[in-house]
Amino acid sequence: MKKIKKILAKAVPLWMVILITINSTMIMGIAQYYLMRAELRRNLSELAKTTKSPEDLVTILKQEVLPQDGYTTSLKWKDLGKQLVESGAIDKKKYEEIFTSTSDGADHMKYLNEASEDNIRIDEKNSRFMVNTFWALGLVQKSKVLDEGPMKTGGTPTENFASTGGWTLGAKPVMEIYSSRELLPLNSFQQDLVKKIAENVFRPCCGNSTAFPDCNHGMAALGYIEWAIYNGLPEEQIYKDLLAFNVFWFPQNYVEMAVYFDKNGTKWKNVDPKLALGSEYSSAQGAQRIKQSVQSVPGLQIQGGGCGV
Repeated sequence: MKKIKKILAKAVPLWMVILITINSTMIMGIAQYYLMRAELRRNLSELAKTTKSPEDLVTILKQEVLPQDGYTTSLKWKDLGKQLVESGAIDKKKYEEIFTSTSDGADHMKYLNEASEDNIRIDEKNSRFMVNTFWALGLVQKSKVLDEGPMKTGGTPTENFASTGGWTLGAKPVMEIYSSRELLPLNSFQQDLVKKIAENVFRPCCGNSTAFPDCNHGMAALGYIEWAIYNGLPEEQIYKDLLAFNVFWFPQNYVEMAVYFDKNGTKWKNVDPKLALGSEYSSAQGAQRIKQSVQSVPGLQIQGGGCGV
């Protein structure tokens, strides 16, 4: 007993007091963190139970599919825009007439004038600028897809497709532009990889894959695939980026797709981009099948995109 009193009577060093205090605070902080996280999970669980309105669920899915901040890729613009102007694929004056008079990509005109280290991004405001710019790239870039695929071998004159005859923003006649410049030097392996990915990517406006880019969205997707492969982007990321592009080009179809997947137990963030871009879901036939399966869900009507310049 005397020994215990003697120990207690000794002064406790200041460093030990501080250490004990810090440890106690850390333990309390960790405990509070896990308690708060458990409470948050309970709240979210209760919210999911009480959010029974289909309109509310569709609203939530719209925000997930079409984020207000848009979608930013890991790729830079570099001098891509300048090259498109210099090649004649884009007539800058025609672009200015369309884009400087609206908020639809007006601030993007700088990419046609100078090289930029800005990341390529897409949102609801600039989606038209994006589809047109990558449409131009898909048209002008020397490509096996254009030279050896259905655009040349399908029997229809090449200049009569929507992606060729519909291109009115070039500085040269469209068939002088078509597959005319190796803006992006791609070797044989890379050209084959472009074709392979293109064959797996569809769009809801028709039944063709990007390997048959007979409309503006198909040609734009081809252009982005080429730019991505030229910059060394992995296949998995290319599919993810293209799905984001399609979302902003065809918002109605992809909100419907998100509702479809959600009804079948898969959240939009967990959907495999390659699967979603395949013919089963992203072709015109696939999109129609999905539309029919979710048409009874209220609140799905939103403004869609178009196929013009």
